[in-house]
Amino acid sequence: MILCCGDALIDMIPMTSKPGTEAYVPRPGGAVLNTAVALGRLGAPAGLLTGVSHDIFGQKLAAHLTQSHVDTSHILWSDRPTTLAFVQLVEGQASYCFYDENSAGRMLDIAQIPALPNAITALFFGGISLASDPASDCYAALLAREAGSRVIMIDPNIRPGFIKDAARYRQRLGHMMAQANIVKVSDEDLNWLFPAPQSDEQKVKQLLALGPSLVVLTRGGDGADGFLANGSQIHVPATPAEIVDTVGAGDTFNAGLLAKLSELNCLSKDQVQTLSPETLQLALEHGARAAAKTVAREGADPPWAGDL
Repeated sequence: MILCCGDALIDMIPMTSKPGTEAYVPRPGGAVLNTAVALGRLGAPAGLLTGVSHDIFGQKLAAHLTQSHVDTSHILWSDRPTTLAFVQLVEGQASYCFYDENSAGRMLDIAQIPALPNAITALFFGGISLASDPASDCYAALLAREAGSRVIMIDPNIRPGFIKDAARYRQRLGHMMAQANIVKVSDEDLNWLFPAPQSDEQKVKQLLALGPSLVVLTRGGDGADGFLANGSQIHVPATPAEIVDTVGAGDTFNAGLLAKLSELNCLSKDQVQTLSPETLQLALEHGARAAAKTVAREGADPPWAGDL
């Protein structure tokens, strides 16, 4: 099983009501939840570890996960509120305003998380849960606890407006990426991490120097590149799609990549360390196809395996 660890929230998606006034529609979201849902829909064994509220939004999140074949046995339930993310769309590009104080997903402690079963072979981390205390410290401790025996993938999915202490965030994120096997960043993430005027390839080399076996760089409409620690590089173009919005696109790409690696029995630490360029290309292409289906739909609505 691939256990996704991190944020689960409600995206408030803007729409126009029948009388023509502005309105918002609540949709399950969060980078890590979206990745888990996409994995489940693509047929990969997936679970979610996060904090979820007993409130009406939390029940909506749990139902969404179950309907998408995601294991919910690692959810930590509480009476705290659900995080809300109000979405603003400009030409299909999403920006967010978060309401997250004292939320169920944020107020976590590593002492709450029991030993994980051997059936979990890989852990995925990412999203705003890596920027907000105390959850960020909890997930960093969980990653450190499990990195010796399981494949670790991290996608920081950086939201600069959400980061209160940039120096501390950079330090924590750098430490987590150094323990990861797979690091995925967007071009925007890469430029935030390394603001100095360098080429993308030079910046990726700095990420590889931290220790991961694979760094994946996504460039939106310009496709994605995979960089292996042995120096191999693979480029795949973006799959053509009519873009409705980009909500959940990167999360679905992550799921497509992991689902293909799982299908090919490459989600062990040894297999990831010796990944071939041919296998990497298959995984990147699968991620690109899955992401193209998501951007053609409103909100974070990852495809099912049959859609591909």
